[in-house]
Amino acid sequence: MGQRAFTWATGDTVEHLQGFEVDVVAMNTQQVKVNFAPEKTQAMVVSRSPAAGPAVEGRLRFGGVPRPLQEAVKVLGVEVDRELRFDGHIKHIAKKASHRVSALRRVARFLDRGGKLLLYKAQIRPYLEYAALSWMSCAASHTRRLDSIQRRALRLVDAADPPDPPDPPALFEPVSPLDSLEHRRDVAALVVFHKAQGVPHLAGLRQPPRVATRSTRTVLTSGDAVEVPRSRASQHQRTFVGRVSRMWNIFTAAVPHIQEMNTQSVKLAANRWRLLKPTPLSLVIL
Repeated sequence: MGQRAFTWATGDTVEHLQGFEVDVVAMNTQQVKVNFAPEKTQAMVVSRSPAAGPAVEGRLRFGGVPRPLQEAVKVLGVEVDRELRFDGHIKHIAKKASHRVSALRRVARFLDRGGKLLLYKAQIRPYLEYAALSWMSCAASHTRRLDSIQRRALRLVDAADPPDPPDPPALFEPVSPLDSLEHRRDVAALVVFHKAQGVPHLAGLRQPPRVATRSTRTVLTSGDAVEVPRSRASQHQRTFVGRVSRMWNIFTAAVPHIQEMNTQSVKLAANRWRLLKPTPLSLVIL
């Protein structure tokens, strides 16, 4: 079982960080009674200032060993950089998924349409969706890269198969098309947001209920609506809380009594609701 230790230092200026010096092992071994491996640790400074990294360089030690600062760290298979962006992670998973699509092309002639579709769902799409709610704040230019990989795989799935005997016709039922990756991310986000309202370990994702100031005939109100956090940056508008809180208010206005549903019912309702919306889905920023 791997060990991770997190140390945070906050300050308004780079001069504040110049006095920052800490030995992570000295702080944590007394608390958790375990031994850490300095060579397995990663160190990164999250800051908008390019001078923050040099100010901390060499001052963060692990077991007395200074740890070099990295531009990005990987946690549970998800890579995040010092600006809290996931661009490198998207490039990595796009490359891995693309290699698997190439492998699918080599075996496609041995499979029928259903077999190719099943292989894509089992071996390729999981790469495109792993921890998607954490990196859903990526710019559209990066998520379109993943969409192009799915389209590339679907071209292999829909490619003409060798001619088969026409009988019996009942065996040649068409396979329903796949939902877009954005559709699946939005449905998953709505289900998780619904669970967060009542599950203690997801309490950090909860948003306070919206306080209605007035009600008119032209404005739909819902008792399940939540407050939408203020967003000053487009990246924050695309984060889980920023995007899903807006989607949740539209969703609950169309589907009443959502809090009385179980998880499976919410999943089915969210899927039906999302099918009625365009892709990509643009949300009004208020």
